Amino acid sequence: MIALSNGHKFEYMAASGALALDGKGWFHEQPLRWAKLIDPSLFTVVAKTLTYKRRKGNYRSFSPWRCIRLIPDGVVNVVGLTNPGIDWFCRKIGPTIDCKRIALVGSILSDKINELVAMTKMLNKFDLVALELNWSCPNIEGDLLENSQKVIEGCKAVKKVSRFPSILKLLVVHDIKSILPEVKGIVEAISINSVPWAVIFPNKKSPLAHLGGGGVSGKIAQPHTWDFVKRLVDSTDIPVIGPSVWDYKDIQKLRDIGAKAISFGSIFLRYPWRPTQFVRKDMKRNQN
Repeated sequence: MIALSNGHKFEYMAASGALALDGKGWFHEQPLRWAKLIDPSLFTVVAKTLTYKRRKGNYRSFSPWRCIRLIPDGVVNVVGLTNPGIDWFCRKIGPTIDCKRIALVGSILSDKINELVAMTKMLNKFDLVALELNWSCPNIEGDLLENSQKVIEGCKAVKKVSRFPSILKLLVVHDIKSILPEVKGIVEAISINSVPWAVIFPNKKSPLAHLGGGGVSGKIAQPHTWDFVKRLVDSTDIPVIGPSVWDYKDIQKLRDIGAKAISFGSIFLRYPWRPTQFVRKDMKRNQN
């Protein structure tokens, strides 16, 4: 379990975007929610990542599968951070947030420090439990993934103006030796994103190569994401949130390598009922 400085504690997380912008799930998932097969109240839910301005990305509501592919034991996506922007979120979603019903974490991304600061200030007035700083989308352009100093500066700038604990979201290719010492005492947990296609399949063309390749998640990503969990655990005492759960037994495997909380991401897309099923089973086992 992870205990944040504001008193919020969590053991299970729904990863950014898994349950939409408001944490209640996507429209097509509502029947599963009504049937209690998806129960957002069991999770600390990370909202879909927001950018300062509306970002078109690669997702199209009339053809969502143009940027997502199911692959054996996983998913590859190149959504490209499609989102309505921070202003829209603050108008439409922010006033409805009630952390007593759904513990919602805001998620923001920008390569400009002033935009990160502005977005943080805008979110300060809402009932969030934490703020995720997403430095790790594998489907973005520029040097955001390689520039460790920018990650550090962004975390420090947000810390100065945020009233929420910060969660730092990283990618397996990040230089943790330079980042971790500088963000200790600044961020209170670390989450992990999907793995760039070229890292897992260096000699194989992505089915979404025409859109940039994409990020791979799910069971097939475990050798990379779980190794990253172990490296983080061995390098810092900042709590690590373990990703890539695909089967129930994965929860204990992640705990055994040092993860303090468990994150469910693309499994919501492939088997949307499993996260709720797994958490209920795990909670029941822990009570016995």
